[in-house]
Amino acid sequence: MFYAVLKSIHLLSLVAWVGGMFFTLVCLRPALAPLDGPVRLRLMADVMQRFFAVVSVAIGLMLVSGVWMLWSAVRTTTAPGLAFNMPLDWHAMIVLGLLMIAIFGHIRLNLFKRLQRAVQVQDWPAGAAALGSIRVWVAVNLCIGVIVIVVMRVGGAA
Repeated sequence: MFYAVLKSIHLLSLVAWVGGMFFTLVCLRPALAPLDGPVRLRLMADVMQRFFAVVSVAIGLMLVSGVWMLWSAVRTTTAPGLAFNMPLDWHAMIVLGLLMIAIFGHIRLNLFKRLQRAVQVQDWPAGAAALGSIRVWVAVNLCIGVIVIVVMRVGGAA
């Protein structure tokens, strides 16, 4: 039962993160196109500030639940003296998940700071450049997130 709760927390956190990226790229961004540049940049900076807070919590929940589930699987397997062999799809999820976290860190700690500074001093060209870079990296992370979901389904982890 507890393992199922951990797995649900893990999956729901991933859904919030990947779903938020999809919504932002496919729905929000195109809907903001008619707005003037300064209005669009201010709005996106505010939206991202809120979204990044959610993603930070989601990442924390995914890390804690993932480590706990892995530890539980190792403990259950090795308790009777068996060797633990981590499934290949788990390896892929861990590597891709850590890559996604690294990309998020770059977006949040570097690119988003540039956007915030540009909006604060009303340097709209610099803000547009920062937002363009954020869009590219979010698209990369969205693709990786989709791959993680596929790996989970194909590997049977979900």
